[in-house]
Amino acid sequence: MKSQQSSGHFSTVTFGSLLVTLGIIYGDIGTSPLYVMKAIFGHVPISRSLVIGAVSCVFWTLTIQTTIKYVFLTLKADNNGEGGIFSLYTLVKRLRKRWLIIPAIIGGSAMIADGVITPPISISSAIEGLKIYQPEIQTVPIVIAIIIILFFFQSYGTKLIGKFFGPIMLLWFLMLGVLGFFQIISHISILEALNPVHAIELLQLHPDGFFVLGFVFLCTTGAEALYSDLGHCGIKNIRISWIFVKSMLVLNYFGQGAYLITQENQSLEYVADGVASVKNPFYLIMPEWFLPVGICIATAAAIIAAQALITGSFTMINEAMRLNFWPRVRVKYPSIIKGQLYIPSINWLLCIGCILIVLHFQESSNMEAAYGLAIVMCMISTTILLTYFMILKRYNKVLIFLFLTFYIGLEICFFIANVEKFPHGGYVSIIIASLLAFVMCSWFLGKKIRNNYTEFVKISDYSKVICDLSKDESIAKYSTNLIYLTNSRIKEDIESKIVYSILRKRPKRADIYWLLHVNVLDAPYTMEYQVKNISDNIIRVDFYLGFRVIPKISQLFLKVLEDLTASGEIDTLSTYESLRKNNILGDFKYVIIEKAITYDNDLPWYEAFILDVYSFIKRLSLSEEKAFGLDNSSVKIEYYPMILHPKSTINLKRRPQS
Repeated sequence: MKSQQSSGHFSTVTFGSLLVTLGIIYGDIGTSPLYVMKAIFGHVPISRSLVIGAVSCVFWTLTIQTTIKYVFLTLKADNNGEGGIFSLYTLVKRLRKRWLIIPAIIGGSAMIADGVITPPISISSAIEGLKIYQPEIQTVPIVIAIIIILFFFQSYGTKLIGKFFGPIMLLWFLMLGVLGFFQIISHISILEALNPVHAIELLQLHPDGFFVLGFVFLCTTGAEALYSDLGHCGIKNIRISWIFVKSMLVLNYFGQGAYLITQENQSLEYVADGVASVKNPFYLIMPEWFLPVGICIATAAAIIAAQALITGSFTMINEAMRLNFWPRVRVKYPSIIKGQLYIPSINWLLCIGCILIVLHFQESSNMEAAYGLAIVMCMISTTILLTYFMILKRYNKVLIFLFLTFYIGLEICFFIANVEKFPHGGYVSIIIASLLAFVMCSWFLGKKIRNNYTEFVKISDYSKVICDLSKDESIAKYSTNLIYLTNSRIKEDIESKIVYSILRKRPKRADIYWLLHVNVLDAPYTMEYQVKNISDNIIRVDFYLGFRVIPKISQLFLKVLEDLTASGEIDTLSTYESLRKNNILGDFKYVIIEKAITYDNDLPWYEAFILDVYSFIKRLSLSEEKAFGLDNSSVKIEYYPMILHPKSTINLKRRPQS
């Protein structure tokens, strides 16, 4: 047995690791000052009480939701150093609570939907700073051009430009803090917002209080992405760097609030070229001479934020495939950086989605209504799963109860506040998340239905006849090594379709019959295998792979053969005399058996519907031989009739001849 385990994250804290953390982790939440205050005050009259109350809400949301829930509590729920809602689900599914798959799928779908909305809103908010110089400028073509370029370069990886992410984000956060600081010292009264009473009064007394809460939530939307990126940087680096990041964010939010106090009874709305727009207080607090530099830095930070969500979406889809939540799609590795991958189909679907978002909403102020509703659903899902993680780890029951009631209550309030956005654009994020959840559910349930009707038999019942077949020279040899992929977790069992293929679907004579099985583990990067000799010419190999390991079966199987040959357990030379004396290796043939649902079925309507959707998705997904990295020249595809619910017995009688 061989193993390969890797942590995949920084275990020590250095200046370099903290700099990398800034570049990878905080793109989403770090660019929220670009649009949060603009979203809050873009459509309501500015008043001192509203400003102080809103800034207080932002501060305490960052403290309670991001710092306490995510940075302090949720980051503890790591799966061998990996984070994210799917990693959390793999931890708690051992409790055998089947319904926990629901928050996992909802949360995962909402997280990926966030990856469609974040790039447009971040980049649009940054580019719209140009309107300060030229109010009538059309920013949509510029934003779309940046999005297309960004997605185009995904296939080349981010190894080169990734080196600049950390320094750029360091510059970005320093800029946030300095700009905010100079506004605060000019209007020190904004520090009253540190008192949570002002946040409570806003929600209770102000007519726009609950409306404001829906946009306040945008300041913490990147917290879920922060947890998903745990595996890249490690918990220590995230917690230490968060102290700096939060300080800079708070300074900027308070600085924008200090400026807005001076604009009491005014509005951020204005009309340019007959089109209503909203001034961005983020740019209004900048000195005029600094604006060009500020716009450039903001655009760079927005692109980094978009990049983080794109790569995060790739990781989420890759994990979903391992958990049978998503159909197989092609995965590439554009660089040697651990954990970095590229999924072409998802890349271009995200690109099209981002472009459609920009074309539909035009400006970032319109996108703000679509933002937040899906991600709050993800946060509620995380709270539910994290509660069960606490139960699994035997936390104090009182602490578990307080955590669940407080955060479920808080996030339901955020959800209700965000529901008001539904008719104004929130429906977009819900539609995207719902489509993703529908695909995940259909694929998972379709696979489950098919597996439930898979017939397994004892391989010992057929080992003798297979052995006899192997020695029967009256049958032409099909291959020296015949390889089947089996789904049977029990090593003594085999699918009846494999027996059908060997003995009945044209008898297949071979010297060795290999049965390969892939076990997907909860640990992310495990790579191990076991070998079991079932008989003289039937060998089973079980691979134990982490949920983030791509099962390249051809390469893995070759490694197994090398080990077995080196140990003298097998002889891989050809059994043909003319080839063997010249040390030619034996040939290999993989047989992939596709189950075809026949018309001889009488399924319940819901099973028939799910299987129809499953079959449709399967036709669009990657074929099994490509998904397992098999050479097409050595693969044979066969179809096996799958009868799930046989139709009623046909009462056909033979008529006597007259």
